[in-house]
Amino acid sequence: MHIPTPPLDLEHARDASFQAAVASESGQCLASCYQCGMCTAGCAYTPDYDVPVHQVMRLVQLGLREQVLSCRAIWLCASCQACTTRCPNNIDVARVMDVLRHMARRAGHAPEANVKTFADSFLASVARHGRVFEAGLAAVFAIKSGRPMQDAGLGLPMLTRGKLALIPHEPTGNGKAEVAAIFARFNRFADQGAGRHSHDDVQRSGTPKASANTPKARSDTAKDSAPTTEDGQ
Repeated sequence: MHIPTPPLDLEHARDASFQAAVASESGQCLASCYQCGMCTAGCAYTPDYDVPVHQVMRLVQLGLREQVLSCRAIWLCASCQACTTRCPNNIDVARVMDVLRHMARRAGHAPEANVKTFADSFLASVARHGRVFEAGLAAVFAIKSGRPMQDAGLGLPMLTRGKLALIPHEPTGNGKAEVAAIFARFNRFADQGAGRHSHDDVQRSGTPKASANTPKARSDTAKDSAPTTEDGQ
């Protein structure tokens, strides 16, 4: 018995602004991808991906935002540049994957929680000390990942061989300040990007979001926070 398959409703799920946003942030011409599969063939992590690289590119072309940003592949990407090197149309595929990972972070998607936890812990260590403090990073990641004893057996051998320091070695001179300036510059750009993406969300939904700085928002906030007679205040 033949069961008819309903047609795919791509237009219903398509986000026309998504492809444009990825192209803008990555600086790549996504329309140049013609699905040759060279990126997937050269990727060492293809067996571990839920969506192969060339299919990620195709989903972006189709504007399927949720399918892309919720996949595991963009978090497992090691940014080894193999896909970029093999692309016959000179698309920096690794940069596209990196942009998608940032977009997923902003959207609250993190299907590979430990990857995000390690990245956050690593950057926090660099921001605090000017360079990564390996022992502190290992301890923080082990605790946050819920596996505090996962690398305990490696600690003593690394300490006795001088491979692990118990005290952070921070950069000398202006090194730490220069690293702090890099983080400050990134945070400034990230804040600007967040404002831009919020504006894009408003355009897609057609409903402006109330700003906390508008007179109406301030008035509504005051009403909500004002004590009422029912509370006896």
